[in-house]
Amino acid sequence: MIRYLVDAANAITTFGVLCSALALYFALAGHPELAVAIALWAMLADQLDGVVAARTPNRSADLARMGKSLDGFADLLYGAVVPAVVVIALSAASALSLLTATLLLLAGALRLSYFNNFGLSDDGCFMGVPLSYDVPLLAILLLLRPSLPPESFALIVNAAFVVLAILHVASIRVPTAGAVMYAVLTAFSLAASAILVTRGLA
Repeated sequence: MIRYLVDAANAITTFGVLCSALALYFALAGHPELAVAIALWAMLADQLDGVVAARTPNRSADLARMGKSLDGFADLLYGAVVPAVVVIALSAASALSLLTATLLLLAGALRLSYFNNFGLSDDGCFMGVPLSYDVPLLAILLLLRPSLPPESFALIVNAAFVVLAILHVASIRVPTAGAVMYAVLTAFSLAASAILVTRGLA
């Protein structure tokens, strides 16, 4: 099985999985800023692996099938599992955060199952909000944390992610990202991760 990782796209996906594992460690260790900073890199790996796969000449069907399955698991990790754990950590493991995390995981599993079976809609859009929105939202909330009321921050985080979980499985069409959006997302992720690492190490 390891031989399937000797492929540029699958290696990038594996890097994303490793980032997700490290993000989970920091979330559980009480360092949410570091967790989200690293999760942003997992998200960037997810954006990059498909581009590399499409541009790899003579890529075998076996590598492509393995890569598609691996990518789905990687998406669930960084797009649902990591955010769920970070939400619980930010909420001091409250009952509300358990509900939010459960909704995130259910919505993430359902959304990825739908996408794996049906793909994009006929007009080339995603059905429901992609899981790749979760980590950037966490990053934005953590960046805004110093300006938000401390006593309300956990409630704001939970409310935001309950809404996002619903949007993941809602019957709405979300356009796929173009080159400009990818550039903006990359620039945001790099800047946000640098700021969050600085705060996390302070």
